[in-house]
Amino acid sequence: MSNYTVELRGISKTYSGSVKKANNNISLGLRKGEILCIAGENGAGKTTLMKILNGLETPSAGAIYINGNAVTIDSPLAARRLGIGMVHQHFMLFPEYTVAENIVMGMEPRRWGIFFDRAKANAEAAQVINAHGFSITPDSSVQSLSVGEMQQVEICRLLYRNADIIILDEPTAVLTEHETAALFKTLKTLAAAGKSLFLITHKLQEIKSIADRVAVLRRGELVGIIDTKEVDEYAISKMMIGNDTNEIGVSPVHKRTTVNSHNKPVIAFDNVTVLRWGQQRPLLDKVSFMVRSGEILGFAGVGGNGLGVLEAVLGGFLHPASGNITHNGKDISRLNIRRLRNQGLAYVPADRLRVGSAPAVSVDENMMIDRRREFARRGFINQKAVRNFSAGLINRYRIETHGENQPVAALSGGNLQKLILAREIDQFRDYFVFSEPTWGLDIAAGAFVWDEIAALREKGAAIILISTNLDEILNNADRIIVMYRGSAAAEFVNDSDNSLKEKIGNCMQGLVP
Repeated sequence: MSNYTVELRGISKTYSGSVKKANNNISLGLRKGEILCIAGENGAGKTTLMKILNGLETPSAGAIYINGNAVTIDSPLAARRLGIGMVHQHFMLFPEYTVAENIVMGMEPRRWGIFFDRAKANAEAAQVINAHGFSITPDSSVQSLSVGEMQQVEICRLLYRNADIIILDEPTAVLTEHETAALFKTLKTLAAAGKSLFLITHKLQEIKSIADRVAVLRRGELVGIIDTKEVDEYAISKMMIGNDTNEIGVSPVHKRTTVNSHNKPVIAFDNVTVLRWGQQRPLLDKVSFMVRSGEILGFAGVGGNGLGVLEAVLGGFLHPASGNITHNGKDISRLNIRRLRNQGLAYVPADRLRVGSAPAVSVDENMMIDRRREFARRGFINQKAVRNFSAGLINRYRIETHGENQPVAALSGGNLQKLILAREIDQFRDYFVFSEPTWGLDIAAGAFVWDEIAALREKGAAIILISTNLDEILNNADRIIVMYRGSAAAEFVNDSDNSLKEKIGNCMQGLVP
């Protein structure tokens, strides 16, 4: 196996307090100039394995070889010195800084060894950007970029550090089809230039289109490594899940409803405008809509056109400069997130780790984070009651954990999403905001989420669904509003019109329907 750039031999990982192995005796290799997909359902051990390679986790057993030499990787710094870099599912960027500042951070060029050389930083960042045909510019603020552009910054940061072994964790989770195509073109170019790439994914179409080989994990164990040219999507799916499946990477289609106009309006926006200080064009521009009980209202759009701002307003993180938001006829325009949640908001955010959870604390504490009063007795938390409550939700939602005291940051993306979903559904009253609800989830976990959303609608919930995945919007929303440059560009009833996807796609690009 000396022809491998990277070789993992017998890697196992067991977390403290758990008898279950997150990784169990996994051996695989990656060649120079190759793209190897690490595939499997959420909780299969994909990210844990790659975190071990990147020095974020320590293996319980096994060895790592780089170019045939045994190495010790006990930190991301040690990994970087070996030419290993990782683009995480949740980007590690500083939004208030520029593209160039993010790219050179930690290796900043200095004048006289003291002062940050901004001109040289911009020039060096531009050299990396231009060499790989990226669309970003060095002096742009990261917070103004789309998700796809932020990903370009992450990749450029690794290339600036001369990474030869690149790990990408669910890189297309919130990318549009156009952005995904652009990313894959970049990855193939990098491989052709001699870079070696690990790609963590569960999307079967992507595995077939981008990977040279695929290593399939299931329940912490390596099922097999196969040449993608030799198998079809169905065969890969069967390896991942372990049995037959009729769903090949597509969100389930749920029966849509014709919402009765007599159903009560739960949430309404009336000419809501959001402005950023010193910026002329509004982030949201006179947006108006109403969502009724028993209805799913979907919002579609390309990243950077107002979906994130809409989520922030609904979540209480941003307030309108003008216009009104009402809940059951009561003005809630200026309420903060705590008062909104007391009012009835249930919310599954796009950013699970930083917005949807407290990463450093335990699963149990995250389950009861908004309900501490219910478990308080004479000023103390009844830990047994909390454990029973949490265990009940873990069992119902089939959340795989490595012990009750495990911090949620150590959960897989799918299990963290299930935790947030369980907590929010258990306490919701009449309306729900879902943003990118199946981002990074595998087939089974994604189907589970959509079944739960459909069940909420049947119970009379008013549901706002925000997603850059147009297929998911079309499969599940009753009505669809397309956001473009901060405005509600068009609204569609999701009926049997075969040309609806094309019409919505045109609107997302700014074309008149």
